[in-house]
Amino acid sequence: MIDFPFWLRYAHFINVIFITLLIRSGIEILSSLPKLYFKDDAKPGTEWIKFTKKKIPKDRLWISLEEEESFSSWIALPGHKNLGLGRHWHFISALFWFGNGVAYYTLLFTSGEWVRLVPTSWNIFPNALQYAMSLVSMHPMASGNPYDPLQQLTYFFVVFFLGPFMIATGAAMSPAIGARFPWYPKIFRGRQTARSLHFLGMLAFVLFIVAHLAMVILNKFPENMGNIVLGDGKGINLATAIGLFAFYCVSVLIVHIWSTGISLHNPRFTQKMIGAILIPLKRSLFGKVVSRQQHSKSEITPFFRINGYPPDTREYKELYENSFADWKLEIFGLVEKPRHYSLAELQKIAKQEQITEHSCIQGWTGIAQWGGVPMIEIVKQCKPLAQARYVVFRSYQTDANGEFYEVISMELANHPQTILAYQMNYKPLTEAHGAPLRLRVETQLGYKMVKWLSSIEFVSDYQHIGKGRGGHREDNMYYDITAAI
Repeated sequence: MIDFPFWLRYAHFINVIFITLLIRSGIEILSSLPKLYFKDDAKPGTEWIKFTKKKIPKDRLWISLEEEESFSSWIALPGHKNLGLGRHWHFISALFWFGNGVAYYTLLFTSGEWVRLVPTSWNIFPNALQYAMSLVSMHPMASGNPYDPLQQLTYFFVVFFLGPFMIATGAAMSPAIGARFPWYPKIFRGRQTARSLHFLGMLAFVLFIVAHLAMVILNKFPENMGNIVLGDGKGINLATAIGLFAFYCVSVLIVHIWSTGISLHNPRFTQKMIGAILIPLKRSLFGKVVSRQQHSKSEITPFFRINGYPPDTREYKELYENSFADWKLEIFGLVEKPRHYSLAELQKIAKQEQITEHSCIQGWTGIAQWGGVPMIEIVKQCKPLAQARYVVFRSYQTDANGEFYEVISMELANHPQTILAYQMNYKPLTEAHGAPLRLRVETQLGYKMVKWLSSIEFVSDYQHIGKGRGGHREDNMYYDITAAI
């Protein structure tokens, strides 16, 4: 008698839920930059595939947000240009999917169930081919116990290769991991290739799910449903099998309807709910990661996207027209020595140069040289008080939701490669890239790196600033204050 233990049936059901959530939220992330590349400059026109008809303007300044598409909630979670919430669902689903996988691996090998799944002979390949040919000829051979050779080989590949492959390529896109281990993304020939491979892995999962469902329905459907739901398919009738299949599908559908609905109708609650789990975990894993990047000059990418329109306020325009001669960077808050630095004064402080890779939350990348003042030097001169736990960087940039600002921890402010950059690719910063000064935090995604800096404030908490989520994007686009992945 074929008997699937309870833990295997439970793990299968949990896996169905979270792998489908991962696929839909992954499509939402893709919608923010619906193009895939094999080179890290991600230059428009060099993509190998795209899911957009938008054309890049050639007669005006454009920013990367203009490339974003609005995918339907039928395929994306939650859909409709909700990158922040899509990422929340992607990472919380990945966490539970990973935990379910660890439990599955552990029980698989401690229970002896692995002998049904892991091939122990090279004969599995000709046997699988022979079985596939029998299916094509509409005269299927007798199946195995419980898997036929084709099923066994496919399940083995999905469980032990495709799953780990998705984790590995996903990790290669993390700015914190790439900064701490610069060699790691190079295993995949860079972050953009890793992103493309991750997408192809998702397609492989979709193909597997479709084929798997087809085989379940077309080949011994009552027995299959009895096995995976009840543990034993002996004696189950067609009506019961259809009922079990419907229950399975409806249960998964309810989860997707709920997650989509709560995201679209109560995005702040969704942000807080998922963030309560993810933020402490991300801080514990990545909070103390130190960048060790130092790319070569030859690796600098000639193309580097712009994100965010330069400030259009009268104050900024006057400063720009005067080459920032009257510009001052104000340092205040919980410090012993508040300061006002001119650009010339900052340039007299010990200069630090670094060639690093920029990773945008949308998915594009670019490598550039940055030169400027190490933030740790500003910390030394201003002497923050003991209660200062966070640093608020404010910009001249504003929109309908107020000023652009971002918050980082004191630990990040003191990282060796956290600098206030006034130089890019050995030239003064351009207006489009943040002149006169921008923040660089090389273990974080690009939205944390405030451009057009106007002031820096040391605070004990950030809940009284903006909407209290730790940044302009966090307040209004539901991004995460931790931006290491």
